[in-house]
Amino acid sequence: MERKIEKTVRGFATTDGAGVHLIRVLGNTTVRDFSPILMLDSFDSANPEDYIAGFPTHPHRGIETISYVVSGAMKHKDSLGSSDTIEDGEVQWMTAGSGIMHEERIPAAKRLLGVQLWLNLPASDKMVPPAYHSVRRDDIPEVTLNGGSLRVLTGQYKDVKSWQSKYLPLDYYDVALEAGASLSIETDPSRVFMLFTLLGDIKAAGAAVAEKTAARLTSGDSIHLESAEGPARVLLMGSAPLDEPIVWGGPIVMNTEAELENAFDELRAGTFLKDRISYDN
Repeated sequence: MERKIEKTVRGFATTDGAGVHLIRVLGNTTVRDFSPILMLDSFDSANPEDYIAGFPTHPHRGIETISYVVSGAMKHKDSLGSSDTIEDGEVQWMTAGSGIMHEERIPAAKRLLGVQLWLNLPASDKMVPPAYHSVRRDDIPEVTLNGGSLRVLTGQYKDVKSWQSKYLPLDYYDVALEAGASLSIETDPSRVFMLFTLLGDIKAAGAAVAEKTAARLTSGDSIHLESAEGPARVLLMGSAPLDEPIVWGGPIVMNTEAELENAFDELRAGTFLKDRISYDN
């Protein structure tokens, strides 16, 4: 059965971090409709002044953050001692779990283009040890399609496998459509799926979806995509359903108000980090 468009959300311009200009598409007002994906920010700028201030040191707990840099670079540093840079076509996956402090610096590039997702952690995994993992360009398989291509950033497409987290699964695809292309993408019927139009306007299951728009899809085992006048880039994300309470406060997402209050109490008391190597700004 083909998936259809059930709900769309168009992104809006805002700033975050130390003044990074971005398009916020999903946030705390859309969690019920797009769960378990909590947040989606899109970066798209040819002006380094829009983003070089970056995201100074800040905490997270209860989520995983997934950053995909299509073009440009992102430098990561955290309280586990991880220090890493991802570049064109690469992914970084950070499990905040019980608590992590990190920063993201964004060096000047000809064009910064990318997306950051927040993926919720189930209640049973909220306090797992934090971790960091990068998925390099050479480790991301690409599937050639009639009228485009599909990169398996994480998870699996048919029998093609990429890296996968051990908590909530995420099938994360970057689909490039040629101008005038029309193709169907198979999707795991047990997963909840959404798409994001990174570049270009498209039709999904016959419905028009403008650039920089997120769309929740109905259940099914495939989605039909068509590019409009020019080429398009579509991100598809599928994960396991997660029907649990969500209590969100800034960079922390828990299941109860008491858990959230405890997290901020620990931040104030200096006991937030359960796993720490070093952190030197």
